[in-house]
Amino acid sequence: MRAVRAMAAQGQDSIPKIAAYLRDPDTNVRLEAVKALDDIGGPKTVDALVEAARDNDPEIQIRAADGLVNVYLPGYLKTGISGTLRRAGNSVRAKFTDTNDQIIDAYVEVPLPVIQVLGRQARGSVSFESRANAARALGILRGQAAIPDLLEALNSKDNRLMYESLVALQKIRDPAAGPGLAFLLHDLDEKVRIAALQATGILRNQAAAPEVRDAIDHPLTLKTQREALSALAMMADQADRSIFLRYLNDRDEGLRTASAEGLARLKSPDDRMVLEKAFETERTSGGRLAIAFAIVSLGSRQISEFSPLQYLINNLNVKAYRNVAIAYLTEAARDPELRQAIYPILTHATRDEKTGISIVLARSGDRDSETYLEALVKDPDPEVMQESTRSLRTLRTRIR
Repeated sequence: MRAVRAMAAQGQDSIPKIAAYLRDPDTNVRLEAVKALDDIGGPKTVDALVEAARDNDPEIQIRAADGLVNVYLPGYLKTGISGTLRRAGNSVRAKFTDTNDQIIDAYVEVPLPVIQVLGRQARGSVSFESRANAARALGILRGQAAIPDLLEALNSKDNRLMYESLVALQKIRDPAAGPGLAFLLHDLDEKVRIAALQATGILRNQAAAPEVRDAIDHPLTLKTQREALSALAMMADQADRSIFLRYLNDRDEGLRTASAEGLARLKSPDDRMVLEKAFETERTSGGRLAIAFAIVSLGSRQISEFSPLQYLINNLNVKAYRNVAIAYLTEAARDPELRQAIYPILTHATRDEKTGISIVLARSGDRDSETYLEALVKDPDPEVMQESTRSLRTLRTRIR
């Protein structure tokens, strides 16, 4: 163990020597080796960490998985569960946080062996902690090749593992996975059921629509009812228009918000007047954002002080609603006409508006967006320049 620590101080040149200790019969020595590899970090540690991930010790598996994620998402080791590990003999306990929104940029490529070894961990590792941690890692790394492993993990009956696997499937966004998780729409654990509803909506599993409607009419809790209506809104079936109109004036903000999102995606011109009236009377920021999104989706392109599109852009400056505004603008910006309405704003936008619109264009822009992102890359503000550079790389990866 002292030898491994000494080698780690030598940096990347010592990686092959440290990797040899991953085969030591003593668990403590192997554990010290994987810790050293995590500390060194970088692409040169990948092969050794893949080997470590195959170990039969849960702590070594978890540290290897977090180290692999850290290679492609630098800084992850500070937020991963490695730092919360508590060991009692062969048993390992870890503290998972409910914040699970990290994901690599679209242009980052992860080698198949990394996804495969994490998939094997998620499917059938030695502890539920290491399996759940592997599932979380697969979501962050967009591990599409491990979808069968994640679907298998859903049958574990361990709530944490099921939850992490569902969130991973949401991040990977392969619609083919939708049918494989439908059975969890009736799970008795609220957290698992909500994650299953969210995944069903994101993956647009139309076959599960009857079960989602039932979850609205016979909810486990108010939270599950909101998520069910939100999932139905993502499916955008004209048959559900009456449901969205019914809840548009509900006393609950979450139900009003989900209803407005559903009407936004149905794009029925007949709803324009109803939505504009609702926009005038809505008093909550979340509700107004959803209704603004709906009006913009129905064709409103006006940029003025009180226009719905301007309201969405203004909320890029509001920390509490910035991510919501980005999500709505990302969806709306798939329309070329909407992008053309946004471009002129960049000449006098605030820092937060420039960075927010950069993210939107990275996700939903097309070749017409390159010129504007190239201009933002030259912005004198370092934060704008950095975000625009990332966004331009993401855009070019997506459209080419």
